[in-house]
Amino acid sequence: MSQRRKGSPTRSEMAPLGSGRYRFMVFIVMAALALLVGRIVDLHVLNRLFLQDQGDARTLRVEAIDAHRGMITDRNGDPLAISTPVVTLWANPQQLPDDRIQRLMLAKALGVELDALNERIELYAEHEFMYLERRMTPVAAQQVLDLHLPGVYGKHEYKRYYPSGEVTAQLVGITNIDDQGQEGLELAYNSYLAGDPGKRLVLKDRKDRLVKDLRLIEEAKPGGDLTLAIDLRLQYMAYRELKAAVNEHNADGGTLVMMDARNGEVLAMANVPSYNPNNRSELDAEGLRNQAVTDVFEPGSVMKPLAMSAALATDKFAPETIVDTSPGYMRLDGKYTISDFRNYGKLTMGGILLHSSNVGMSRVALQLDNDAIWNRYHELGLGQVPGTGFPGEASGSLPVPYNWSESKRATMAYGYGLAVSALQLASAYTAIANDGKRLPASLLELSEPADGKRVMSERIADNLLLMLEQIVQPGAGGSRAAVPGYRIAGKTGTVRKVTSEGYQTSAYRSLFAGIAPVSDPRIVTVVMIDHPKGQEYYGGLVSAPVFARVVGKALRLLDVLPDKQEAMGDADKS
Repeated sequence: MSQRRKGSPTRSEMAPLGSGRYRFMVFIVMAALALLVGRIVDLHVLNRLFLQDQGDARTLRVEAIDAHRGMITDRNGDPLAISTPVVTLWANPQQLPDDRIQRLMLAKALGVELDALNERIELYAEHEFMYLERRMTPVAAQQVLDLHLPGVYGKHEYKRYYPSGEVTAQLVGITNIDDQGQEGLELAYNSYLAGDPGKRLVLKDRKDRLVKDLRLIEEAKPGGDLTLAIDLRLQYMAYRELKAAVNEHNADGGTLVMMDARNGEVLAMANVPSYNPNNRSELDAEGLRNQAVTDVFEPGSVMKPLAMSAALATDKFAPETIVDTSPGYMRLDGKYTISDFRNYGKLTMGGILLHSSNVGMSRVALQLDNDAIWNRYHELGLGQVPGTGFPGEASGSLPVPYNWSESKRATMAYGYGLAVSALQLASAYTAIANDGKRLPASLLELSEPADGKRVMSERIADNLLLMLEQIVQPGAGGSRAAVPGYRIAGKTGTVRKVTSEGYQTSAYRSLFAGIAPVSDPRIVTVVMIDHPKGQEYYGGLVSAPVFARVVGKALRLLDVLPDKQEAMGDADKS
C-alpha cells in the first residue's frame, strides 16, 4: 500500500472546497439564465409594444404627398397657370462629408461656388436640416443625387408655371416658394386650387434613405381647376395694343377692360406695366397690382352719358330738349368757373354729349333733384365693391349727397369729385349696352347668364346708344374709335390728375369707354392711358385708337357679323 506523501491534503479535506466551487458555478449559471429569461420576458412581453414603437419611430416614417395644384385656364381651355414636377434638394449638415473633393463635386453639381457652399454648411452646422436648392428640374436634381453623398436628400414637389407670362400676370397672380397663392386669383382661390395633401407610410434606413414604400394612408386630393372668363386671344391683343400705346405716348401706364355686354363676363383685362411671373429676379412692385380692379381715378367726361340717363328719366328732359350753353362758361358758388372748349350755343341732349359740354351738363344737373345723379351712380355700382372676389378690389369713392353746393352737383355730372376703377366703369356702361340692365362683372366663366339689375328704361338706353354713336362719326371727338364695317358708340374723356397738391396742370388721364356694335351690342370696352407725355393727351386721340384696334379684331374673332354704318353727320372735335 502506497504511502501518502507528507504534506498532501486528504480527500476529506478537499471535498468541502470542491463542493463549494461547484455550487457557486451552478448559482452563477442559473442566475445568468434567470436574468436572460427575465430580459427576454421584459423585451417580448412587458415592453414589447413600447420597444416596437421605438423601433418603428427610427425606421418608419409618415410622409406627406403633395397635392397637385389645380390648373387655371381661359374660357377656351388654354392654360394660364399649370403645375410642373420639381425636386427640392436638402441636406443634414451633420452628415455631409468633410472631404474637399466630395464638397467640390456637390458644389459643381449645384452650380455654386465651393466657398459659398461651405459657408452655408458652416452656418447650419448645429442643425439637422438645410436647403441646398429649391425647385430644381428632376433631371438636374438627379445629377446631384447620383453622387450618392451622405446627408443629401431630395423631395418631390410642384412648381407653378405661367404660359402666358406678363400678359395675364396681374389677373392670374402668382404663388410663393411653397406653392401657396400670393397675388391675384391664385390668392383669391388658393384653398380651392391647392387641394389636400395625402399621407404614406414608408420604411427608411438610419440615413433617412427610402427602403420600402409600405402603404398609402390617405390619398392626395388634387386642387380644383379654375376656368376664367377671359379669352386669351383677346387678352394678347389687348395687352399688345395697350403696351404699344403706353410706349408711343411715353405714358406712366395703362388699363383696358373688355366685358361681354350680354352676361358681364370679363373677356380681357390688361395692365401696363406688368411683370414676368416666371422670372421674378427683376420684379417691379408697381407691376404687381391689377390696376383695372384695385386702382381708382376721377373718370371725367365718360360719366356724362350715365349722368344724362338720370335726366332723361325725369319729365324735364327728352333727347330733343334744347339747353343753352352760351356764353360757353358759367360761374357757380361765386368762385368756381365751369367752361367749354368754345361757345357751343344751343345744344340738344345728344349735342351736349357730342361736344362734351361741361356747361350743358352742369345746367342739366342743376335742374334735377339734389340726389338724382348720385342715385343713378349708386344704382350703376359706383362707390361699391364690384364683388368679383379679387383681392384688394376697390370700391371707389362716391360722396354722399349731403349739403352739396351747386358746383359739387355740377362737377359730379361731368365726372369730377368721384373715383371709379376701370372695371366699375365698364360694368356701368353695360346698362347702356344691355337695354338698361347693369351687369355685374365676372372674372370667372359663367355657367348661366347673370341677372342684370335694371337701372334705366330700355328707351333711355337706346337713346343714349344712338347719341354715343354720333361721337364716333367722322369729324367728331371719338372718330378714331371707329371700326370699319361696324357701328360703334362711345365717349371720350380727358381728366386732370390730382395729387396731394391738387389738380395738375400738365398731367392727364386719357379715357375712352365704348360699345360695339350698336346694332346688337356684344362688348363693352374701357381704355385708360395714364399721363401720356407726348403732344397728344386727349382721350379721343390717345385712348380711342387703342379701342378701335382691339375691338375691331375682337369682333372678328368673336364672329360678330359686320353691319352697315350710316353717317351721322360731321361734328366738332371735343
